[in-house]
Amino acid sequence: MYEIIEKQVLSEIVKLMKIKAPLVAKKAKAGQFIILRIDESGERIPLTIADYDRDKELVTVIFMEIGKTTKQLGKMKVGESLLNFVGPLGVPSEIKKYGTVVMIGGGVGIAPLYPVIRELKKIGNYVISILGARNEKLLMLEKEIREYSDELFITTDDGSKGHKGFVSDVLQKLIDEGRKIDMVMAIGPVIMMKVVADVTRPYKIKTLVSLNPIMVDGTGMCGGCRVTVGNEVKFACVDGPEFDGHLVDFNNLNLRNRRFICQEEKACKCSED
Repeated sequence: MYEIIEKQVLSEIVKLMKIKAPLVAKKAKAGQFIILRIDESGERIPLTIADYDRDKELVTVIFMEIGKTTKQLGKMKVGESLLNFVGPLGVPSEIKKYGTVVMIGGGVGIAPLYPVIRELKKIGNYVISILGARNEKLLMLEKEIREYSDELFITTDDGSKGHKGFVSDVLQKLIDEGRKIDMVMAIGPVIMMKVVADVTRPYKIKTLVSLNPIMVDGTGMCGGCRVTVGNEVKFACVDGPEFDGHLVDFNNLNLRNRRFICQEEKACKCSED
């Protein structure tokens, strides 16, 4: 059993939890994820590792309550425990000296971006961070990311904080200014990552995206998380979650992510009845 040591309400539907998971915390690296199950009758869901503390044996996850399991998880309290907490899974981020990196996070995608930003900054990269959300209330980890960023830009859809518009607007502005950019990473909604990749493609700027498709076992056995990258089938759980954004078939990814919407809505309704 994996005890919930700390819980924070970041917004009405976004929660942060620190889970006691000694073996996972010992091995976790930026860019990896875990798969958890609340109880025997629960489904397995993947969540990216937002942070880890090896000394305290804690792993931090941040999630938005959008489905049956995340809503159930959001109701759990400090002191309660999860049945399964498997990880770390996936290929860690490649942490190396690129030069100038632009790190883009949208919505809850900001959470997994944070440890990558921290590690890239520690080895001497010049880090420009762009964080986006629908509104100011849904922004997260601004203080933590600012600490490891040489420049930080905020965007909100409604203009409640920072630039009114999208993260891609700021990215395009940086490119138009003639800024030398050696690598871009984007984590967030599929459409956001697609637009970012479209912006950087004409300039041949290395662009990485972190994919979180439907996943079951997390070991490459079920094939549920398959994605098309460069006309090849890849499994996000063992080949990713990070891929070359210029090669990802985002249209196919979007269709696959919507495949079980009806079942999810039915499950949510049943849990409320």
